[in-house]
Amino acid sequence: MNESLSRREALRAGVGVAIAGTLPQSVHAQPVAKIPEGYADQLSYAPGDEVKLHISSSQCDLEIFRVGLERKSVWKQLGVNTTTHEVPKDASARGCKWPVAVTLKVGFDWPSGYYECRVSTQSSGPKPAVGTLFFVVRPKEPGRNAPILLQLATNTYNAYTNWGGYSLYAYHGRHKVQGRRVSFDRPQYSQFSRWEEPFVKWAEKNRFAIDYCVNSDLEFRPELLKHYKLVLSVGHDEYWSAPMRDNLEAFIGGGGNVAFFSGNTCCWQVRSEENGRALACWKQSFGDDPQYKTGDYRTLTSLWSHYLVARPENTLTGVGFLWGGYHRSHGQFMDGSGAYTTHRPEHWLFAGTNLKRGESFGARLPDYKVVGYECDGCELVWKDGLPFPTCTDGTPKNFEVLATAPAKWHPDDSEWYEKWEKGRVGHAVIGTYTRGGTVVTVGSTDWSFGLRGNDAAVMRITKNVLDKLS
Repeated sequence: MNESLSRREALRAGVGVAIAGTLPQSVHAQPVAKIPEGYADQLSYAPGDEVKLHISSSQCDLEIFRVGLERKSVWKQLGVNTTTHEVPKDASARGCKWPVAVTLKVGFDWPSGYYECRVSTQSSGPKPAVGTLFFVVRPKEPGRNAPILLQLATNTYNAYTNWGGYSLYAYHGRHKVQGRRVSFDRPQYSQFSRWEEPFVKWAEKNRFAIDYCVNSDLEFRPELLKHYKLVLSVGHDEYWSAPMRDNLEAFIGGGGNVAFFSGNTCCWQVRSEENGRALACWKQSFGDDPQYKTGDYRTLTSLWSHYLVARPENTLTGVGFLWGGYHRSHGQFMDGSGAYTTHRPEHWLFAGTNLKRGESFGARLPDYKVVGYECDGCELVWKDGLPFPTCTDGTPKNFEVLATAPAKWHPDDSEWYEKWEKGRVGHAVIGTYTRGGTVVTVGSTDWSFGLRGNDAAVMRITKNVLDKLS
């Protein structure tokens, strides 16, 4: 979210801070060849689909792995004849336009999941250099073997990628300039290992059957949704297009369930271009968005909660960043506990946790606190020591607030927005509502850290949600 992330905070967020293709070397290190780089022609494929890999490298070896509880090799090719390519000046916005280096087919026996392609230079000469690219394999028969669909936050990956010079952020853009359009046709900084992978490993270890897709599949393949009982958002799922949101809200209205184990979710509206191979987002400079000049602000690429867009994310998730902020990040609540306070322990979400009203959870271990980085909340009013939503910010009237933690915006984020109440303290909010289907939100990007740290309460709550809603 924040436009002024420091290097340390950017690393914590799991985003690239240096232009891809650079590698630090010590004085005594063996020479290292230029890191191979590349991208796939699509973000997701079905079994039997043709995958085209665009690679810039000297002759290299390729190996593809499915990344989950186990890392399993599914395809390998040695001695691939590739070559290095120039980087176009407009690569960040318009893509690299590199030729296809390798074509292969997704195996019909490849399980749905996140796949990493390891590209390594030949061993002769300098020490081999290794680069990676990724894609997702959708299920052969959607929903047949899994009632749960996890859509990975690939729009956010692209938004933070500054390869070629620019991202949708100024802090690591060339000359500190913020981009307005980012292409998927360039090497990407995947955030999977930081946010979704801990969740995936925990789920597979606990025998939850899950199918996979990417953000843009909600937009371009909405027919996927009808095959599932539960759709998941995990980690840092910040950038959403209007069709993505329309289709998921229709899914909920038709009885489908959604669990947002994520924070800063659906914060910025983006517009897909080039059939999903690029994203446009004007953010604070919304007046320069061509859509602004039409007078139809519904797809203005700024905050979903901006008064001109008038579609706060609260109406989808129950919460939003406007009423949340940072915890243990960006100088806000840096001494915070990283834990939630329980308010309604009798709710089914807390079954089996033995939590009591006023008791905290989620910060059992120092490195695995679940409230952190970016958090979502709603406007609250307190009665008899319990929080209730005011529902004036878009939060559904039947939304139940189950747990909270303090959070606050950084001034660099908020002061451009003329309707921002300076100095306001918000909350990370765990809650749920029903509108056809049931929606659960945890209001924090860092929820899966608790799963990685085997926090008993976090694991039981997650299990309760998956068991009940799938």
